[in-house]
Amino acid sequence: MRKTLLAATLLLATLSLNAQKGKWTVYDTQTSDICGNNVSALATDGSGAWVGTFNGLCRLKGTGWMDYAMFNEKLKDQSINCLMVDKKGTLWVGTDDFGVVEFDGTNWTEHDDVTRRLKMKFVKEMVVDHDGVMWIGVTLGGLISYDGDEWAKYTPDDCDLLSDFILDIAVDRANRKWITTNAGISIYNGVRWLNYTTENSGLPDNIVPAVAIDKKNVKWFGTLNGLARYDGEKWQVWNTQNSPLPANQVNDIVIDAEGLLWIGTSAGAAVFDGDKEWVVFTSKNSRIPAGNIYKVAIDGKGDVWFGNDQKGLAKLSGFVLPGREPAKPAVNDLPTVGETPTVAENKPSTPAVSNPSTSTPAPAAQPAKEERFRIVPFLAEGYVTIEMDSPKASVEFVNNAGKTVKSISEYSAGQKINITNIPKGMYRVIITTGRTVKKIKFNLK
Repeated sequence: MRKTLLAATLLLATLSLNAQKGKWTVYDTQTSDICGNNVSALATDGSGAWVGTFNGLCRLKGTGWMDYAMFNEKLKDQSINCLMVDKKGTLWVGTDDFGVVEFDGTNWTEHDDVTRRLKMKFVKEMVVDHDGVMWIGVTLGGLISYDGDEWAKYTPDDCDLLSDFILDIAVDRANRKWITTNAGISIYNGVRWLNYTTENSGLPDNIVPAVAIDKKNVKWFGTLNGLARYDGEKWQVWNTQNSPLPANQVNDIVIDAEGLLWIGTSAGAAVFDGDKEWVVFTSKNSRIPAGNIYKVAIDGKGDVWFGNDQKGLAKLSGFVLPGREPAKPAVNDLPTVGETPTVAENKPSTPAVSNPSTSTPAPAAQPAKEERFRIVPFLAEGYVTIEMDSPKASVEFVNNAGKTVKSISEYSAGQKINITNIPKGMYRVIITTGRTVKKIKFNLK
């Protein structure tokens, strides 16, 4: 017993030490301009990360954030469930009430008629198969396919799909679609269906939030009762009883260029080599936000992104699993989605520094810290608030005709602004503080 306890203690110490390696960067609404702390979707392209939240869509490019849902009249829905960048560099956005919306870098395209006809509410997942067909999983709406011309829908009423509550989709080498649901796994080869549940397989739970397929065509499933592996012949399961997995609820799985599994759970994250090596990340041994890691993504540099459902986003750079060589950056990263639109703004300038002395150079001037602003909409409740660094400001709502429709001479940070009497439309919100003037485009829906 003493040897077992000692071995367990050494294992936990090793996991904790290894979790310290690499560089962490954390983004939340207190320290950055991310549009929300409840991260529900992630996607990366050649130059940045797209982040979907329950408060809308935003993008991190370099060190700057752009909030899209605040001012984009095309992106009507504020709740983003999934994101995908296709091989052409087009961003696809899955929403609650407006189906899928695509963005080519310049134009936003909605599919209103399809959304209504196919009842595409609560879009949960999007993938493209080897033939270029997009497959869309809809929670409470079944499976949708789109080949660029025709849309088709599959539900348990007209095929052998286990459930219309779709959670995730992956495509294997044979172009078969592995569709995870709240009732098990359905596999579709374009003609026939095959289903796996706890009754006819080694699947540990019928609710399967995640699926990923590795280079050997092995399938990995995240369930509410652990991580499952299926190689076509046998099943293997890891849970909190037989492994360092931080929680049995597995929310997301992605596989990196080296074949490592990056796993998001309800109590932290882990990286697993698929055999014996684990490293666990929690708020106690790393800077990953505490609690539920809902989404995971990997960019072309090999950086790993973790989305928390309440506490923001974390990025891990330069991590190497003990005993392995550093991974080479991916060369086939997705192209950048167009050009990011800009918001008109006035930034404080860096004051010039004179140097009267020729013998002793004056220290270089430090750039003035840019003041942060963020409009937080509560449209259903009839008000918005403005988060800002300054305690006071004046605020103007200016419509497209250049007319000021609402003016507040002395606004306190976080104060509610009643918008029930303001006509719907696009506005420039001009915020003036003692330090700067900020102009933010705002879509009052």
